[in-house]
Amino acid sequence: MPQPDSMQLPPPEVHPSAIVHPGAKLAAGVKVGPFAVLGENVEIGEGTNIKAHAVLEGWTRIGKGNEIGVGAVIGSPPQDHKYDGGRSFVIIGDRNHIREYVTIHRPATTEASTNIGNDSYIMGLVHVAHDCKIGNHVTITQSVGLSGHIEVHDNANIGGMSAFHQFVRVGAYAMVGGHCTVRMDVVPFALATGEPFRIYGVNKIGLRRSGFKAEQIKVIKDAFRTLFWSGLTISAAVARLKSEMGGREEVERLLSFIEKSKRGLTPGIQVLPGRKLDDDGGGE
Repeated sequence: MPQPDSMQLPPPEVHPSAIVHPGAKLAAGVKVGPFAVLGENVEIGEGTNIKAHAVLEGWTRIGKGNEIGVGAVIGSPPQDHKYDGGRSFVIIGDRNHIREYVTIHRPATTEASTNIGNDSYIMGLVHVAHDCKIGNHVTITQSVGLSGHIEVHDNANIGGMSAFHQFVRVGAYAMVGGHCTVRMDVVPFALATGEPFRIYGVNKIGLRRSGFKAEQIKVIKDAFRTLFWSGLTISAAVARLKSEMGGREEVERLLSFIEKSKRGLTPGIQVLPGRKLDDDGGGE
């Protein structure tokens, strides 16, 4: 979504029924729709469009060219008993689509921030709780619930109506299926779904669409076989990957993610006796 030169943008356009605190800062080209409410410490970047009935409060910083949907609530206090009213932030980058009735809460810890990067698509009724970190080019589908302190890394895709335990991390280019309960970390590049929630293989379609070459995808598949279907413990699998495949960019990304895990890793599906691994790395 290319941004016009700020010299060409008109002054902010605020609907007469909207309530905008005199302390709020609106850049050129901002549009504020009917009955929207903007608090004292809100800052909105150039060309951002705030639709009807949206509420932006707290210490909220929104970048350029965003679309904030009808009834969205951004920057409200966290749903956390520890919150004492201190200053904390919601910081949103550029060119994001945040659709109808999305809620994004600020942290319970003073001076901390809930962050959303650039070029992400957050669909209707999604809840992003306090202290979450959402990367760039992320898609979060309808009615997903992200609990506190969750990380969703660049280019990940989250299926609709899925629920996430606190502190879970979803790696880059991973795809999480719809209607899932996610309790442990999802490694980069994974295709994960089901109940119980399991890794089924590599998100090869998503990787191809993102420009990954066949050789890179093969490296990732081989690494997944070692991690999830070799019969090794994770620590032993990590040691083997370092020894046999270390130095490859894709493998190093996996290893870095695993080493930072606090929740543990979502396991791979069980491959039954007599079955073989399919082309994606998972079971048939």
